[in-house]
Amino acid sequence: MDLGNLASALAELRARVQAADLRSSSSRELIDLIAGLEDLKTTAEAVQAQASVAFDAARRSEQAAAGVPARRQGRGVAAEVALARRESPHRGQVLLGLAKTLVGEMPHALDRMRDGSLSEFRATLLARETACLEAEQRAFVDQELCADPAALDGVGTRELVGQVKRMVAELDPAAVVRRARKAETERCVSIRPAPDAMTYLTALLPVADGVAAYAALVKDAERMRAGGDPRTKGQIMADLMLTRLTGLPDTGSPDHAPAVPVTVNVVLPDTALVGGHTPAEVNGEVIPAEIARLLAARAMDAGLATWFRNLYRNPLGKLVAMSSRQRCYPEGLAEFLSVQGGGICATPWCDAPIRHTDHIQPVDEGGTTSAVNGQGLCEACNHAKQAHGWQQQRIQHHRERPQTETITPTGHRYTARAPAPPGWREPRWQQAGAGRYELIS
Repeated sequence: MDLGNLASALAELRARVQAADLRSSSSRELIDLIAGLEDLKTTAEAVQAQASVAFDAARRSEQAAAGVPARRQGRGVAAEVALARRESPHRGQVLLGLAKTLVGEMPHALDRMRDGSLSEFRATLLARETACLEAEQRAFVDQELCADPAALDGVGTRELVGQVKRMVAELDPAAVVRRARKAETERCVSIRPAPDAMTYLTALLPVADGVAAYAALVKDAERMRAGGDPRTKGQIMADLMLTRLTGLPDTGSPDHAPAVPVTVNVVLPDTALVGGHTPAEVNGEVIPAEIARLLAARAMDAGLATWFRNLYRNPLGKLVAMSSRQRCYPEGLAEFLSVQGGGICATPWCDAPIRHTDHIQPVDEGGTTSAVNGQGLCEACNHAKQAHGWQQQRIQHHRERPQTETITPTGHRYTARAPAPPGWREPRWQQAGAGRYELIS
């Protein structure tokens, strides 16, 4: 079946699945449907992997024919895969790497994905745990674990990973040691949002260092609890870590963490500071107005530096200006664009933090350094859009929030719109005539 007919068949299948009447089905039929859809999903992921590898080869061939230097061939391929799969560029790179591994070195694992017995997630774990092996050794693991279609029946993810690790350690123990040493050089600290205006601060450390740091917090927390501290052990450990990292004093309160210096971005109208319910944002994360007021109040009560900056929006929700005095961070257009984008990369489906301020229309093509022609991107997306054949343009829209259209070398178009500022509600429009709309609320 050629790809055009296959695409039509897939569209027809999707329509039939969407139209299924689940209410009149028996319990057995529903379980069969769930299992069948799971098999279909893993089969589709296997074909996606094969298609990704074929696309990578085709794109590199096209770039070579266009005179792109060999060292730059393949740039942007992972980003195109990510856009097609509605994933972040980093995830696109991971998926493309997995696809190359499955197609080139682990054909039996790919077969198990095609028959529905191995999910993409579990295949990723197999590829990750065998990454330190030579190609021949990885092929041996693939043969042993995945050649038999029934070999994975009833095998849980943890058991499967354990089997792979044991085989890897037996085949090349020196490679395991080298990987552990390399992992130690990748120690880092990361942060990600958590529910209810909380956040996860995570440190990736060598096992001995991580255990030692955790043990020290546990020991001191238990000592303070024995001395009458009213906080739970978890609260004390969290507060101790914060105070030791920042040098701020420990309040000892079980109700809230120690105060820290804050910058409050107030999107006009400024009702949130005087008792209103308009939410605020901290690094792109929406928090309730009451939490924002408490953050500011605690910082001021503790005598910490607290500054207020005004961000102005027009009646349709577009941020249009920023007050000139801002003492916590340097003034400038880059910061305005970062705030306008909520601190998140402007590429569709990319959740990475902004690292680069980018010209939508390049300067060498006449683009200006202005808010209209600017956007905040992560490093990976900024590099991807420099690949041969990529284009971007600003789209004018009646909502007036900045929208950018990305056109990939295949001609596919993806639109990204700047997030709404805190408290914003989408306007409602009513058609008043041919080509005319009226704002009704």
